[in-house]
Amino acid sequence: MTACNQKQVSKDAEGPEARIIRTETPVRPEGQKDVLNLATPKLDTVRVGFVGLGMRGPGAVYRWSNIPGTKIVALCDIEPDRVAKAQEILVKAGRPKAAEYSGSEDAYKQMCERDDIDVIYIVTDWIHHVPIALYAMEHGKHAAIEVPAATSLQECWDLVNMAEKTQLHCIMMENCVYDFFELTTLNMAQQGLFGEILHVEGSYLHNLSEFWPEYWHDWRLAFNSQHRGDVYPTHGFGPICQLLNIHRGDRLKTLVAMDTKAVSGPYWEKKNNNVDMPDFKNGDHTMTMLTTENGKTILLEHDVMNPQPYSRMYKLNGTMGFASKYPIEQYCVKPEQLDSSEIKDFKNLTQHEALPENVKQQLMEKYKNPVVKDIEAKAKEIGGHGGMDYIEDYRLVYCLRNGLPLDMDVYDLAEWCCVGELGAISIENGNAPVEVPDFTRGLWNKLNGFHHAFAE
Repeated sequence: MTACNQKQVSKDAEGPEARIIRTETPVRPEGQKDVLNLATPKLDTVRVGFVGLGMRGPGAVYRWSNIPGTKIVALCDIEPDRVAKAQEILVKAGRPKAAEYSGSEDAYKQMCERDDIDVIYIVTDWIHHVPIALYAMEHGKHAAIEVPAATSLQECWDLVNMAEKTQLHCIMMENCVYDFFELTTLNMAQQGLFGEILHVEGSYLHNLSEFWPEYWHDWRLAFNSQHRGDVYPTHGFGPICQLLNIHRGDRLKTLVAMDTKAVSGPYWEKKNNNVDMPDFKNGDHTMTMLTTENGKTILLEHDVMNPQPYSRMYKLNGTMGFASKYPIEQYCVKPEQLDSSEIKDFKNLTQHEALPENVKQQLMEKYKNPVVKDIEAKAKEIGGHGGMDYIEDYRLVYCLRNGLPLDMDVYDLAEWCCVGELGAISIENGNAPVEVPDFTRGLWNKLNGFHHAFAE
C-alpha cells in the first residue's frame, strides 16, 4: 500500500498497540547527517530561479522583486507566454530581465545546472514538486517548494535524504505560519500565556468550485480523484505544529482518519470534464486525528468540495487559555494571566467568554511577534494573502543572507505532508490507528522548542 514498507503488528500482539499499523523508518544512510538547525554560509545576494509561473508563480516573482538583497536570475515554465508575462513584472519593478527556460517539462534542468543560482523556487503542480527539488539539490541549490511539497511517504523520505546528503536547505513555503494572528498567538504561547497547550485544531475548508477550471489541465481535481486522505493539510497543520514544538521536544505519534463518501467530487468531474467517475477516491470531507509523544491531541479537517465559509480553524486549548481564529478571532485566558499594569479593563473577565475586543487588541499589541517588526507595513503594502506571503519570502531571504537556520526545515515538510498517505492507509483499514514516522530518526528532542532565528 505504501512504498515505505507499511506493516501491521502481529495479530498475537496484546493491548492497544495490537491494532496500530506500523510504518518503517529507514536507517539513515552511512555518511549522511541530520540537518536540524542547519545554517549555511551567508549569501550577500540571494540569487533565485523560479519554476512554475501559472497561478501563484507570478506573485512570488513580484514579491521577490520587492525584497532587498535578491537577484532574480531565471524564469521557467512549460508555457513560453507565462515566462514572458513574468518578465513584464521584472521590467515594471525596474529589475533586469531574467534568463528564460520553457517549452518542455524538463526545461528546469538547464536552469538548475547554472552556477549563478542559490535557490530554486518551485511553484508547479504538486506532482512535479519533488523531482524538481531533488534535481535542484543534486546541483547544489537550496529548494523552496510550494505546498504541499510532497504527496507521499516516499517523496517525504526522498527529500529528507537529499537534504541530509547535500546539507542544503529544503523548505516548504507554508505561508500560513506567517499570518499575523498565528504569529501573535505563537508568541503568546511561547511566553506561557496559555499555560500548557493540550489540544490544537487546523483545517483547509475552502470551496474550490470557482477555481477548478483555472488549474492547468485540471490537475488539482484529478489529484483528488486519484488520492484519498487529507491531500492539502499544511495550511492548518503547520501553524499548530509550531505551537506544539513538533520535533523540537515533541513528535507526532499516531494518526486516525475517516472521510465521507465522494459526492461533489464526481459531480465536478462530470460538470467540468464530462467524465463519469463513480470511483472518485477522495471523500468530500476528511477528518484526521493525531496524538503526540507528550500526550497532546490534534484535529485536522479537509473539504474543498462543498459550500462553506473559508476556514483554517486554527484553535488551541491550554491549561491557562484558549485561542481561535475562525470564524472570528478570539482569546480566552485566566484573568491572572493578564498584567493589570499593561492591559486596561481586564476586570470582570470570565474563563468561559472571549476577551472583549479592546482587551484583545491590547493583548495582541503587547505580544506582536518580533518577526513582523519593521516589515509589517511593507508586507501589507506588497501583499500576498494579506502580507503573509511577503513575510514568508522575506524571512527566507533574511535567514540565507545572515547564515541562520530557516524557520522551517525538511523535517517540518515531511511531518506536515505525510498525513495524506497515512490518512489513506487509516481509512482503507477501517479507520485503524497508523504510526507516524519519526523523520528525524530519533532526534526529535535534540532541539528545545520552536524559535525564529535573528541576526541581532
